[in-house]
Amino acid sequence: MAKRDYYEILGVQRTASEQDLKSAFRKLAKDCHPDRNPGDKDAEQRFKELNEAYEALKDPQKRAAYDKFGHAAFDQSMGRGHPGGGFGPDFASSMSDIFDDLFGEFMGGRRGGGGQRNRSSRERGADLRYNMEITLEEAFAGKAAEIRVPTSISCETCSGTGAKAGTKPSPCPTCGGMGKVRASQGFFTIERTCPTCVGRGEVIDDPCPACSGAGRVTRERTLQVNIPAGVEDGTKVRLVGDGEAGLRGGPPGDLYIFLSLKPHSFFQRDGADLFCKVPISMTTAALGGQIEVPTLEGAASRVKIPEGTESGKQFRLKGKGMPVLRSKVVGDMYIQVDVETPKNLTRRQRELLEEFEQESHKGTSPESAGFFARVKDFFEGKGG
Repeated sequence: MAKRDYYEILGVQRTASEQDLKSAFRKLAKDCHPDRNPGDKDAEQRFKELNEAYEALKDPQKRAAYDKFGHAAFDQSMGRGHPGGGFGPDFASSMSDIFDDLFGEFMGGRRGGGGQRNRSSRERGADLRYNMEITLEEAFAGKAAEIRVPTSISCETCSGTGAKAGTKPSPCPTCGGMGKVRASQGFFTIERTCPTCVGRGEVIDDPCPACSGAGRVTRERTLQVNIPAGVEDGTKVRLVGDGEAGLRGGPPGDLYIFLSLKPHSFFQRDGADLFCKVPISMTTAALGGQIEVPTLEGAASRVKIPEGTESGKQFRLKGKGMPVLRSKVVGDMYIQVDVETPKNLTRRQRELLEEFEQESHKGTSPESAGFFARVKDFFEGKGG
């Protein structure tokens, strides 16, 4: 069966640039990689074709030979004297470099340069979480807080290396400092974490007695935290580098402070707006008047109640709500009045209300009068 054209396999034109070739290969190879398609023979075959095509076209000399001679340029039977030279015994090694570039993270991370693991590849410390509860007033104005966090910090005795003072870690004899070992399995070269150094690329022959070779110790740290004004329930504050120290000199993790707001005795919050339900007397609702309501600024604001105000009526106090995080915008406060029905009446109060009830037919309660008039008409219509 004739081989497919390499350009056709990669889905590019013959004039494609090196970057176009690489982008096409990366996209297609990820989709049909055997680790993502276990047991799929077709995917495995497509993956092999892609590797073969890209290996031939990514090298300018091989690509020129292929453009001139086609697949014959890589015919192994023609020997190394042929312009294409064939893939030769170094093909698996070159393919492993492609795997490093494309699937480094997928197969356990990239290699360090120069046969030695980079310091940046050392194990990063874990991120930590701290739960903090604050009041609505603190969320309104912001807060500077001091917290104590138990965490792992770099060992001062060994400066985080894990090795006893005067000594230092040595390259792992199994992987030569790479942190990984390779094994060829037919067409593929498989790369795995070194079992001796667990991927660190080095071993400690004489561990530090203070940290037992870990390079870190557990301590309680005191940290200063600035909570900005306008934070909401569930806001996260990130302190970079204040998490757990990395193992044997690795970079530290981060500390995430999760904020929760305590329930408030007066206000409910909706984004930047505040809502407050205020009970008013029946006489204030009927005759009108003024009430004073609290604000998060610490002062009281006056609200004018018009004559005939009904229960549920809302009044807006502009700019008396919550600040919006990291902006100059401020929300509003909404006062909702709840007309309170009188209770525990004295004899005189009852007499006055009864007198008022006798006069109520003069239009003081138009909605209730209108409703019951419609009810009367409804039943009279039924009877007719």
